[in-house]
Amino acid sequence: MAKDVIIACDFDNVQTTLQFLDNFKGRKPFVKIGMELYYASGPDIVREIKRRGHKIFLDLKLHDIPNTVRKTMKVLSNLDVDMTNVHAAGTIEMMSAALEGLTREDGTRPLLIAVTQLTSTSEQRMQDELLINASIQDTIAKYAQNTRQAGLDGVVCSPLEAALVKQACGQSFLTVTPGIRFSDNTKDDQVRITTPGKAREIGSDYIVVGRPITAADNPVAAYERCLKEFLEIN
Repeated sequence: MAKDVIIACDFDNVQTTLQFLDNFKGRKPFVKIGMELYYASGPDIVREIKRRGHKIFLDLKLHDIPNTVRKTMKVLSNLDVDMTNVHAAGTIEMMSAALEGLTREDGTRPLLIAVTQLTSTSEQRMQDELLINASIQDTIAKYAQNTRQAGLDGVVCSPLEAALVKQACGQSFLTVTPGIRFSDNTKDDQVRITTPGKAREIGSDYIVVGRPITAADNPVAAYERCLKEFLEIN
């Protein structure tokens, strides 16, 4: 199973995004386009980045009634992204509808994954504010099992839960993990985090890295450091 580092291009406009990607010269890192950039720039930014030769994780975290999600995924399937997602909290029915909408007539589709719990969510907040009385680990394992039952390819989870997900759903079930920081970074607004090397050891298949790369003085060097630590390149 291929492992990779996905750069979170969490910018608010096309110009900044493309200038950032220009730093990489002939390299074509896997990139994430999230809500901020997509809502600011629309589908054209997806088409342009794809035209440049990058793989794209379109991170819109759909969560709505099944019919709406099905129809929305049918639209997104035309963008030729490589990965997209929904919220696992939307239920098995909603996730199955997403998969149906995303699958093209020829049977091809991007990878489809589901968010278990956001890396900014602590167990205390989950229990106090969302009234989920199970532990965060039990909740994530159950959401992952629901995702697998719906036929999806994997989940977005904290790297700290990657091994738990693999145990619950099997080694081939993908774990895509944000919440990555270098050992000398601050945690910012995320609470369940770890380093690229530790994420690899725990079982992450893809790590999603934003500010440690995008806010670095030398983004290319930071990206290469991530690759080295995550892929264990000597």
